[in-house]
Amino acid sequence: MAWLVDVNMGYGHQRTAYPLKSLAVDGKIINANSYDGIPEKDRKIWLFNQKFYEFISNFKKTPLIGNLIFSIFDAFQKILSFYPKRDLSKPNFALRQTYFLFKKGWGKDLIERLRKNPAPLISTFFIPAFMAEFFNYPGEIFCVVCDADISRSWAPLEPQKSKIKYFAPTERVKERLKFYGVKEENIALTGYPLPRENVENAKEDLRQRILNLDPQKKYFEKYEILIKNTLGELPQKSDHPLTIMFAIGGVGAQKEIGIKILKSLSPKINAGEIKVIISVGTKKELKEYFEKSGAEIIFGRDIDDYFEKFNQALRKTDILWTKPSELSFYTALGLPIIIAPTIGSQEEFNRQWLLQLGSAKIQENPAYVNEWLFDGLNSSWFAEAAMQGFIEGEKMGTYNIQKIISKCSGS
Repeated sequence: MAWLVDVNMGYGHQRTAYPLKSLAVDGKIINANSYDGIPEKDRKIWLFNQKFYEFISNFKKTPLIGNLIFSIFDAFQKILSFYPKRDLSKPNFALRQTYFLFKKGWGKDLIERLRKNPAPLISTFFIPAFMAEFFNYPGEIFCVVCDADISRSWAPLEPQKSKIKYFAPTERVKERLKFYGVKEENIALTGYPLPRENVENAKEDLRQRILNLDPQKKYFEKYEILIKNTLGELPQKSDHPLTIMFAIGGVGAQKEIGIKILKSLSPKINAGEIKVIISVGTKKELKEYFEKSGAEIIFGRDIDDYFEKFNQALRKTDILWTKPSELSFYTALGLPIIIAPTIGSQEEFNRQWLLQLGSAKIQENPAYVNEWLFDGLNSSWFAEAAMQGFIEGEKMGTYNIQKIISKCSGS
């Protein structure tokens, strides 16, 4: 068993931890920024960072100056170009500031609590991993990366001396960590941890999904052998109507896109030609915002409830529409992705990764989705993207991580 640590700032780091919950001591995930008994001074530091990011993300929509202000903020977490390959181990300003706060005691209380049972520590955010090392946590320390490429902030201040081990979702992340000075033996290329219930049913779900994504049978006629070898014989008819899920991130900055989707597709929704699901997470205000639209809504009373409902709904989802967050990796389940506008440097690299994989397309004007969506369906593009994600994407991240933790914990 292991201490499983995340932060409840947005959904990304929590979504990454959720599939690993069976590895956690007492089956509980620890929120580094809001655990019971957290010192007030520590809580305030976390809260300031969270509120500032939420403000900047929402402020980005402000005409004229929004993008400028966000770009200045984003420069501090910018991912530098991969080429030319070079030594990028020099710590950046944001990393130095983080370690300055450690010297003031930020995170010491959390690590002192965990060291009483020095089980392996798995963090889905780099800061708790750094805290553990800084305050001399005696057990093994692991960090799960949840993007397709990462900034220097993910590697510790002195990477060559660090004992932190990384679970990398992509080859690019592995190479990037080496550029940042992390020792190769401390990097395991595992893939991203996807929900077990979705991985176990991925083939069957795609057998149903591809029927909705290839209404003209163009993809089937061209790649019948590939489909049968990969998925087996297909059913005569899908067990659900053509379904799009629009997932709103934890900040809730793109809710207007959801309204445009519903408005544009309303005639086809009313005619039963398509179903649209709006995923609003745990935010009641977003739930109330979309309740007026009459759309089907995924809302959770808490984060576990939300993830359970979300993962279940994905099984009957044909197209996932989302900004390129950690959800980018869900394309490996056989889900074609429509990419909403990015928020932050890491999402730009996730978008690039998805496009190179061939399983996603950048959204066109949501007001005309009733036109371009069906053009993509009738040309079989979405069917091809679904198969591309399923074949090329890594699905076994959760199981690969479990094997490594089992070996080091002796379980």
